[in-house]
Amino acid sequence: MAGCTSGGDETSTPGLADRGTVLTTVQPTRQDLTNQVSLTGKVTINPVFGIVAPADGELRWVVRVPSKTPVSSPEWVASVWHDDFPRRVEIPKGATFAGRLMEDHAEVTKGMPVVSAQHAGYGIVAEIGSDQAYRISGAVKTVQAQIKNGPGPFRCKTLGTIAALPAGTVPEPAATTASPAPDASAPAADPAAGDSGSTGGSEPTGMRLVCVPPASVKLINGADVTLEVITGRATNALVLPVEAVAGAQGRGKVDVVTGEEHTRKTVDVVLGLSDGKVVQITKGLRGDETIAIPGPNLPTVAPTGGNPVG
Repeated sequence: MAGCTSGGDETSTPGLADRGTVLTTVQPTRQDLTNQVSLTGKVTINPVFGIVAPADGELRWVVRVPSKTPVSSPEWVASVWHDDFPRRVEIPKGATFAGRLMEDHAEVTKGMPVVSAQHAGYGIVAEIGSDQAYRISGAVKTVQAQIKNGPGPFRCKTLGTIAALPAGTVPEPAATTASPAPDASAPAADPAAGDSGSTGGSEPTGMRLVCVPPASVKLINGADVTLEVITGRATNALVLPVEAVAGAQGRGKVDVVTGEEHTRKTVDVVLGLSDGKVVQITKGLRGDETIAIPGPNLPTVAPTGGNPVG
């Protein structure tokens, strides 16, 4: 009779494998790898960029008003002290001081923007999306620029950090003689209030790369530019397709397939460069394993009382 069902064994749905079945696998391979990111930017006059703390420690500003004109040599504006050893923070040649981003005696971490500077003259500014930031951060090796319907390609020298700069600036200290005590340090500007009446402060920015072309390149303000950013190279690198790896920024996980039943075993790996198609495995695999695609699912919520992971 049509429409009746059998009380016997349940049949599987045609065309679908059992849950957890490994359908696609891959083995690691070796290749030369270049991590390259393409960005679009514009020629800009007097772009603002951030200068970061060179180490973890306490930020101490040099008690004198930094120059408001382009400096002919690097200008020392602050030091970061760690274990009784100072590391200088300097405004580079050809730039002007634009604003303090941290209070005097603030605790800072390596790579944190602490001062903004302004390049004098033409530069190229490219906005960076959050999906590209970690592939670029702290690892820019070379930048090649091509102006649309104009000069190029040419090498473009990067300035400062790609990290977003906060709004506003810490006011200049009133004294210029003795070093201020911790309780006399200048208060930080309220980001919601913008510049709080101080002059020379940087505007709030998103993440962006600022670079300067050679003086021989003719530039027109507002011209469109394509940037090819190389962040690293590796020779004979052990790689896997990105679809086989869960995680990013140094640590990840892969599913190693073993046995005739294709049992999955999740193992930790250390990651290196990626070109968006493959990712380098620097530790955790020998190179002869069989790896499942897609990679393992990482939990997005920790058990009750724990911290989020993934």
